[in-house]
Amino acid sequence: MSGPLLQRFADVMPLLLAGARTAVLIALGAALLAAMLGTALALLRTFSRSRGVLLAIAAFTEWQRNVPGVAHLFILYFGLPAIGIKLAPVLAAIVGLGLVGAASVGDILANALRTLPAGQREAALATGLAPWQAIRHVLLPQALRLAWPGFGNSACQLLKDTSIASAIAAPEIMFFARNLVTSTFDTTLIYLAVLVLYAAMLVPLGAGFVWVERRWRRASSAP
Repeated sequence: MSGPLLQRFADVMPLLLAGARTAVLIALGAALLAAMLGTALALLRTFSRSRGVLLAIAAFTEWQRNVPGVAHLFILYFGLPAIGIKLAPVLAAIVGLGLVGAASVGDILANALRTLPAGQREAALATGLAPWQAIRHVLLPQALRLAWPGFGNSACQLLKDTSIASAIAAPEIMFFARNLVTSTFDTTLIYLAVLVLYAAMLVPLGAGFVWVERRWRRASSAP
């Protein structure tokens, strides 16, 4: 980069880095919500015998899968105040993206649980474990390894989806990028910096999931 170009790049990065911190905060909060709710959904889908529960989970999953994430954020941020509930932009983004992520996590984990041999649970129960202990100590650890690549894809997608939080004024990367473009008209440079920031976050995240997966494979193949 030439001197002036490098200086312009340095000028916009502090604000974009502030947005990146908010994006990471949203992604972490949404991932935690998605992991907890998605695990509950997967367990219910796998072990519940209630048709009503299964239909409700299927309806929730289809809704989250087919409705754009930004629509959920609009409902949470602009719609809930009509009934007296007002969420801050970052919290609304965490909840909205967390619900979308929960449907994905529930799908991935439920499919992993279904691929386990049917005898695994019976064998665990035969050793004297309670049903919830068999699920926690025997089934979930195995399903987690099977689901790990899918979780990695879901986590990367969740971090990318934080970009839509700018639609509700959450101060993440795209929020600051648009403000900078409006004030400086330096569109190409600013959005190039945005690409660099997203790559700097997403490449290590994806590599981290791959590293963990390889470690598990080596551990399972060791004599």
